[in-house]
Amino acid sequence: MKTDSTISGSEMLLTVIAIRLAVLVLVGWSLLLLPRQAHESVPACTAALATTATSNAAGSQHVSDAAFDDMLLHD
Repeated sequence: MKTDSTISGSEMLLTVIAIRLAVLVLVGWSLLLLPRQAHESVPACTAALATTATSNAAGSQHVSDAAFDDMLLHD
């Protein structure tokens, strides 16, 4: 009786894909189980926008407010 102990290319590829998928699942579960960081309600860029708004003219202050509102929408 003769046995062939070599692995074909497709079996090797499927093995590598399965191992990588298992690692990704483990990393995903570990990230899910980590405690979340506290989210501050005050954005970090508020002080920078306040100084920019006070140093600019009144007409351009409206633009910085719109940019700030846009950033708040994406938070």
